[in-house]
Amino acid sequence: MVLMTGGEVVAKMLAKEGVDNVFGIIDGTYFGFYSNLQKHGIELISPRHETSAAHMAGAYARVTNRLGVCMASNGPGVANILPGLVVEEAEGNRVLCITSARRTGIMYPDRGGTYQCFDQTATIKQFAKWSEAVPSFDRIPEMLRMALRKCYEGRPGVVHLDIPENIMNTKVNCDIHFWEPSEYRMLELPKASNYQIERTAQLLKSATFPIIHAGSGVIHAGAKSELTEVAEKLQAMVTTSWAGRGAMSEENPLMMPMVHIEANNNVRNDADVVLVLGSRLGETDWWGKAPYWNANQTVIQVDLEPSILGANKPAELLIQADIKAFLQDLLVALNNNDFDQPVDTNRQQLIEKHLESKKQHRKKLNEHIADKNSPLNPAQIPHLANKIFPKNTPLVIDGGNTAIWTNFYYEVNDEMPLLSTFKFGMLGAGLGQALGAAVAKPEQPVLCIIGDGAMGFHPQEIETAIRNNLHVVFIVLCDKQWGMVKMNQHFALRPLKTMWKKTLDPHESINADLGEIRFDKVAEAMGAHGEFVDSIEKLENALRTSISVGKCTVIHTEVDPVKHMWAPGLRYFKDMHAEPKGK
Repeated sequence: MVLMTGGEVVAKMLAKEGVDNVFGIIDGTYFGFYSNLQKHGIELISPRHETSAAHMAGAYARVTNRLGVCMASNGPGVANILPGLVVEEAEGNRVLCITSARRTGIMYPDRGGTYQCFDQTATIKQFAKWSEAVPSFDRIPEMLRMALRKCYEGRPGVVHLDIPENIMNTKVNCDIHFWEPSEYRMLELPKASNYQIERTAQLLKSATFPIIHAGSGVIHAGAKSELTEVAEKLQAMVTTSWAGRGAMSEENPLMMPMVHIEANNNVRNDADVVLVLGSRLGETDWWGKAPYWNANQTVIQVDLEPSILGANKPAELLIQADIKAFLQDLLVALNNNDFDQPVDTNRQQLIEKHLESKKQHRKKLNEHIADKNSPLNPAQIPHLANKIFPKNTPLVIDGGNTAIWTNFYYEVNDEMPLLSTFKFGMLGAGLGQALGAAVAKPEQPVLCIIGDGAMGFHPQEIETAIRNNLHVVFIVLCDKQWGMVKMNQHFALRPLKTMWKKTLDPHESINADLGEIRFDKVAEAMGAHGEFVDSIEKLENALRTSISVGKCTVIHTEVDPVKHMWAPGLRYFKDMHAEPKGK
């Protein structure tokens, strides 16, 4: 028999799962948990806000392909972490959230007037993969094993286990057999059948113009190299969802980066066979519908999550399988079917046509690069950062128009982790994501390009970076406005004047303007390095200094507010919210 708190039981089980970091803020209601983390080789990393803890766990999971764990205390702590959990579930990051609850007997159900009490599990259950409360000490191992199974079932997302404070903190004489992970969850993920692999190979081999559409499932599966090898073997062009950017290097000529939206639509319309890997074909993929996709193409869809298969676009072949294992098996089948023959002339001509379209669109986009005026053209910032930061630098993108400019002017490769809230568009998440990425990649700087509106949500996390010695570089694009919303307002209120003058007078907008925050000075007040930039020359110097200084740096960049508002591709983003007319 051993004397243990419920919290130590949880800590010991997490250690057996290989967890080495937990993100969260301390509180007496789960002292029995976090006070035992270090004893079991787990480091507690504390942000300034629980929402950031969820984003840190999500980013850590995405960068490492491991489990991210966060914690929050009952009542206010759980209320604070909710926004982060909603986002991490939407983004599909593997996050386990451990929370405390008020003592048994006064909660579940609420006795009436219980302090710091609300139905935490019912609230989180509305959006998470799984959310339950532990009713007694003896059920902790069983229920945590269930939670860990849920973490690894199907599409990654948020799993929540709620433990009352008296169960978490009270020491109990117990005799617990701590199971190995292989004893309670499958370590080998589902694979495709031989028939499914052979049928996929046949369909791809007989196609005139096959393409591959890659979602974030490729990244979660760690299947970047396999995707590239299959694409090159087939000489098939690759498109991605926004969240799938980075699944294949955009330097590869077979890759059609998502930013070339019209060219993407043309590629998808020319395709007679599409291999969909780890993508839901959601709204930002136009639901897979015409006129953005060929309505008559043959679809093969592969995903870990069975509920996604065939949900938005009909398919010839639906396969529940781990993407990495599937691609490895497909490569064997393609090699056995002698796929080294010369590429069909028509296919090569179509590839060259689409590459030319990409080239012309990039040429048009690069007109912004020639603009070296002050305040800065927003395109200059991601463009120059892309040239100066190492190729494998983790990149975090946060903001409205800032996210658009960065996506369009930062070339993504398969060596760099890319983080954003592609599916949820959550402002302010980038600060926590950057910290989580820095914990995952402590040997190099992490770059976060963020708007001043988004930076205003959680600037206190600069201190978290300093306290934990995390080398994060925040480039804040400052236009002192809610630019994306302002643009929509201007077209709604005075469309002709907006087209003519490019902007309206300040009194013609509704609460769209912001006061100035000197984020470089804010950073210095918290011990970070700050830089103020209003020219190309200063920007280049600041970027190089941010790498060499070796600690958290905030670069306040003044951007032209009108140019910033007119971000590229805006009409496509507007179209995205209208239902496609085709099937």
